[in-house]
Amino acid sequence: MRYGRTVPVTEAAELPPAPEEARAVFGEFFPEAVRYAELLADAGVKRGLIGPREVPRLWERHLLNCAVLSEVVPQNVTVCDVGSGAGLPGIPLALVRRDLKITLLEPLLRRTTFLQEAVELLGLDHVTVVRGRAEEVLGKLQPVHVVTARAVAPLDRLAGWGVPLLRPYGEMLALKGGTADEELVAAKVALAKLGVVKTSVLQVGEGVVDPLSTVVRVEVGESPGGVRFAAKRAKAARAGRVRRRR
Repeated sequence: MRYGRTVPVTEAAELPPAPEEARAVFGEFFPEAVRYAELLADAGVKRGLIGPREVPRLWERHLLNCAVLSEVVPQNVTVCDVGSGAGLPGIPLALVRRDLKITLLEPLLRRTTFLQEAVELLGLDHVTVVRGRAEEVLGKLQPVHVVTARAVAPLDRLAGWGVPLLRPYGEMLALKGGTADEELVAAKVALAKLGVVKTSVLQVGEGVVDPLSTVVRVEVGESPGGVRFAAKRAKAARAGRVRRRR
């Protein structure tokens, strides 16, 4: 007789109190940040969006690590958070930057359901949740000034999804780990084909997170996504005009 493997039951970890740095970073919206952390620790774990082992380090590794991205996001711009998942980095960024108009782009229904619930719970009127893949919404979403992403894919693949969503002279800001420089070197040819004109690696979060958050900045010229995506965007725009006439 064959027996099935016994799967151990993991007890829910307890969310630790918010560190003092969180009060300083989130300011008047600190209570909303606490609600979001509690939501991630509860529904986020139950729905498989966050691993239970991540709960004890939700503040430092996730919320604060993402919120400090605001240091390099320009004022009063549009942002698309690609592969938003549980809302990281989009929701922490939205909590500290009410001047931004943010789209959380995510293909999976269970995740977009969670994101919509979080946006409504936190009163984030400047945030919109869109279900879909980046390549599917090209030409349907208005091009944005900034694309953000975290732990979605290697840089060359991530840029292929995010860069075409940018306006001319926009930028993609990707939260990366210690391999940021190596990924930039490996993606050099792919980035050039996508119309990227400048890249840099930034360290943000001084006095807030340790280690500092690493951000890869990818800046485009007048043709985000390159020639191939310019043609694809134009085709999608024409199809949209035809649908609106009907």
